[in-house]
Amino acid sequence: MYAIIGATGHIGSRIADLLLEKGVKVRGISRDERHLASFVKRGGEPAVGDLRDGAFLAKTFRGAEAVFAMIPPNIKAADLRADQNEIGASIAGALREAGVKWVVNLSSQGADLPSGSGPILGLRDQEERLNRLEGVNVLHLRPSYFMENLLMNIPLINEQGIAGSAVRGDLPFAMIACSDIADRAAERLLGRDFSGKQVEDLLGERDLSLNEAISVLGRRIGKPDLRYVQFPSDEAEKGLVAMGVGEDAARLFIEMSQALNEGRFAVTKNPADKGAFKTPSLYNSGSLAFYMHDGAFSKLSQVVAHYNQGGNPKDPNQSKLIFPLKLSAKEQSDLVAFLDSLTDKRLDAIGKPADLP
Repeated sequence: MYAIIGATGHIGSRIADLLLEKGVKVRGISRDERHLASFVKRGGEPAVGDLRDGAFLAKTFRGAEAVFAMIPPNIKAADLRADQNEIGASIAGALREAGVKWVVNLSSQGADLPSGSGPILGLRDQEERLNRLEGVNVLHLRPSYFMENLLMNIPLINEQGIAGSAVRGDLPFAMIACSDIADRAAERLLGRDFSGKQVEDLLGERDLSLNEAISVLGRRIGKPDLRYVQFPSDEAEKGLVAMGVGEDAARLFIEMSQALNEGRFAVTKNPADKGAFKTPSLYNSGSLAFYMHDGAFSKLSQVVAHYNQGGNPKDPNQSKLIFPLKLSAKEQSDLVAFLDSLTDKRLDAIGKPADLP
C-alpha cells in the first residue's frame, strides 16, 4: 500500500492514478471526503482527516510501503510559515511513529537557500526535519517553476488583456509541468531505488522566459499579441491580495519572486556541475546535525573516514584532488578532536525549536 498526501491535487491525483494503474493499493489523504469521490471510484482507499492531526496521519501511514509527502500551500493562512511548520512537524512525527521506510517528499528549487526564498523556506525546514528521521530513506524532489502557475494570469488576461507578475519577463528559468513531476514521483515510489537522504532536481525540458511562455500561451488561446508585463513588487503584492491570497502569503510570494529575479534558484543542466558545492568553514563544524550536501553522515568521524578512504572513486565528478589519506585510527581520532576544538560549545546549549518533532 502507498499513501499519498494531496491525492486530489494536480500532482497527487496523477501519482495516485499511475499507482492504481499498476495494480497496487493506494490510500489517498484529503480533508474533504467529497474531493476523494472520483479517487474512490478508481479503486483508491480514502483517508479523510487534517494533516495537523499526527495520530490520524500515523494511522494512515501505518503499513505503507512508501509515502508521498508534501505540505499543501495554505495561501490564506495568517502566518504561512507557522502553518507550514505545524503541518511539517505533524507529517515527520507520523512517519516516525508509523515506521515508514521510504518517503518521496515534494520540495522545491531554492530549498537549499537559508533565507530570502519566501514560502520555499518552509520546504527547506521540512527537508531538514525528514533528514533527521533515522532509518527512513527520503528522496526530496526539487521541481522548478510550475507551468500551471501561468494559469493564474487568466483573470488578468480577461480583464486587461495582459499577463504579468513581479518576476522579470526577460529572465529564462526552468519550468516544469505538474504531470512530469507526478510521473517521476510515481516512478521513484514504485522503484524505492534510493537510500539515505537524497535530492533530485526536476527542471523540465528547457529554460523559458515569461515573455516567451506568455507569447506561446497567447497564440494557443487566439491572442497572438498577448504580452507579459513585470509589475512593481508593491503593486504585484496588492494584486495577489485582491485575488484572494492572504497578506502574509502574498508578501512571501513577492519575496520568492525577488529571489527568482536575482537568479538565486538557478540550477545548471551541466552534468559536470553535479555535486558542486561551496566549501564551508571549519568553524563550528562539530555543531552540524548532518554532513555532506545530502546529509549522508551524522558524525564528523564518518566524514573523516569517508575522505580517508578517498571519497567515492565511482563518482565521475569527484575531484582529482581527493585521494586516500591513509591516516591511522589515532590520526583520524585526532583530526576529529581538532575539528571539535573549533566548535563553540555554547551552541550545544541552544535547544531545538518547539515546532520540530
